Formats: sequence, structure tokens, C-alpha cells
Amino acid sequence: MCMAILKKVEQTMMALNGDEAVAWAVKQSNVDVVSAYPITPQTIIVERISEFVNNGEMDAEFIHVESEHSALSAAWGAALAGARAFTATAANGLALMWEILYITASTRTPVVMAVVNRALSAPINIHNDHSDTMGARDSGWIQIYSEDAQEAYDNTIMAFRIAEESLFPVMVTLDGFTISHTLQNVSVLPDDVVSEFVGVRRIPRIKLPRIHGDKEIPLMLNPKYPITFGPLDLYDYYFEHKVQQNEAMKETFPIIERVHREFGEISGRSYDPVFMVPYRTEDADVVILGLSSTMSVVRKIVDDLRSEGKKVGAIRLRVFRPFPADHLRKELSEFHAVGVLDRCISFGGEGGPLFTEVRSALYGLPSRPIVHDYIYGLGGRDLPHSLIRKIYEELLSARAEPEVPVVRYVGVRE
Repeated sequence: MCMAILKKVEQTMMALNGDEAVAWAVKQSNVDVVSAYPITPQTIIVERISEFVNNGEMDAEFIHVESEHSALSAAWGAALAGARAFTATAANGLALMWEILYITASTRTPVVMAVVNRALSAPINIHNDHSDTMGARDSGWIQIYSEDAQEAYDNTIMAFRIAEESLFPVMVTLDGFTISHTLQNVSVLPDDVVSEFVGVRRIPRIKLPRIHGDKEIPLMLNPKYPITFGPLDLYDYYFEHKVQQNEAMKETFPIIERVHREFGEISGRSYDPVFMVPYRTEDADVVILGLSSTMSVVRKIVDDLRSEGKKVGAIRLRVFRPFPADHLRKELSEFHAVGVLDRCISFGGEGGPLFTEVRSALYGLPSRPIVHDYIYGLGGRDLPHSLIRKIYEELLSARAEPEVPVVRYVGVRE
């Protein structure tokens, strides 16, 4: 993980896997309601939280539900009533939440959800790829991708602040098994430090003059001041509300940056720059851009190739929604070629979802790099060092971008 250490702070080093790291973050974040339904490889998160609640270590309402659809429905309802709410899922569970994903985002309800990335069925596969969260990329949730267990812990704590200050729900993702089940030393902040950082949820106040006159009322479900969320909205207003929702999502960039900066001040771990993490790019001719745990391996190959005199670098994207197009244009415009790693396939599309976003962001530049798409690792397949080296060799020898995008499937048998 690439991060600057700001200062030495009093923290406890614990051996945690990624799921446990998320559970610890939730335990410390003054969460009121957790709704849970198990699914591999997420189950450890809600199991640990249920133990914390049962042992009296966490003061929260733990709701057992009969499906993921109900898990998010319960979290949404609790958050509408003013609670700080959390849930977790993976793959098919996220797919079953589909209806409520949009409802949660469109009612601007600040639920936080951990998604342990896993391949979607069919056929059944419990291992990692990003098809689940990439499928939900347009549902109106902020998406933050974690590289390891430490970052999953940090991102989960920050997510509560980001969600409640922006009034958008937040997904914190971590790679199934690669992060969720891998033991790592995790620096855990003191309970009181996290508690003070996240505080208790503050409910915005609004005016509804036709109903309550000049009186400000809390933006929540409250029998004393009855209001409605998500009522009927047809062609006369629906379009305007969706555009406003999209514009509001773009306004979350400074909130995300500020919360990261303030978290760095209490933790000593600075995620700067927030939206993408460059590695040895200062004089690089080509870079590989990707998400999550794979990029730690890519950085190892960068070091190997640098020792051979090759000018290569890497960039890890941390935030996919809102998509930091301006930051990407500034960061990528000077390179000769960019290889985009997509751990997701877009059936019938001209490349994976990360590639199409990156290529679209760069298209209007007067001088732009060659951009190649590499789809890899579906269903948990490894991306060995040799294939990453091969990608760099292709980028270094690239002479011109093809007229139509060429999708390369890395590590697949013909």
C-alpha cells in the first residue's frame, strides 16, 4: 500500500484479515444498526460484529434478515429514521439488493456497506473479480476500492463521515479471499479516537414552508414532523431530480478529500493523492492503471523493470464513483501508453468498465496516450508476474492506438 506516514500515533497492531478489519472499524464507529445476511466471502464481517454485539462490546441493534434484499432494506429504513446504519454483502447478494441500491442512493440515505468482491453466477464461483461492484457503478453509490486489510479498515471509518456529510451511500470494497481472508498486521486506532472522528450522526435540518411554516425540521422519518421519502415522481419532475442527483454526486469530491485529510491527521496515514496513487511515474513512458490488491503486485514488477532501465510506472485508482476524470486527465496525459487492468467483463461492450471510463476521459485531449485494455483475473484467476511483464512490454512497443478499441484477455486459454 502506498501512503505517507504523517506522524507516530498510539495505535494497536493487530493480526486481522480484511473482513475482521472492516468489523473492527464498524465496532468503533458508533454504528446504531447493523443488518446482516451471510454470503461468502463476506460472512466473517457480520459474524464478528454479531460477536461484538453479543459480548456487549458494541452497542448496536443487530438485525438478522432472510435475504440481502431485506438487509439493505433494513439498513435503508434505519438510516431514514436517523440511525447510523451498516450492512455488508458480496456478488449475488449485491445483485439481490439491486432495487434497494437505487432507492437508497436516490433518497440520499447515508448507508455504509462493505462489499467483498466476488464473481457473479452463473456458473457459481466464490472467488474474486469486480463484476459485482462494477455492475452497481451507476446506482448512485460512492465506491472506494481497498488494496489491503489496513486500507479496508481506514476506508470503512472514513466512509461514515463521507456518507453523512455528502448524503450519499458509500460502498467500501475489498477483494474476496485475497484481502478478506488474508491475515495482515493492521494498525487499529483507539476506540475513543475513532469515536471522536466519526462522532454521532448529525441529521440535516430543512424547511418545508407549506407544511411546517418557517420551522426547521430534521431530514428524517419522525412522527412529530411527518415527511415522505421517494414518493411518486413521473415525467413532469423525475428527469430534473435525476440530473440534480448527478450534479450532487460531483460535489462530493471536496468532501472525500477533506475527510481523508482529517483522517490522516488522527491516524498518521495519509492517502494523498486521494483518488489515485501513482508509483514511480515521474519519468515513466508507460503506466499500468488498475484497482485494489492487484496493484501491489504490479508495483513489484515496476521495480524489477526499473532495475533493467525501463521507464515504467503504475497508478492505482482508489475512488471509482464519483469518477475522477479531471484528475486522470492531468495524471495520464503525458505518458506514451496506458494499460488499463479490468477485473470485469462488459458483455458486448468495447472493453471493460474501467477502460471505457478512462478512454472517454482522455478522448478530448489534444495529445493523449495510447490506451490498451487488459481484462484479467475473472473468477479469481491469478495474474502472474510474467503476464504483467508482458503487458509492460506491449505498452513499451506500442506505436499507435488502433482505430477501434482492442480488448486483450490476459491469462485465458484459447
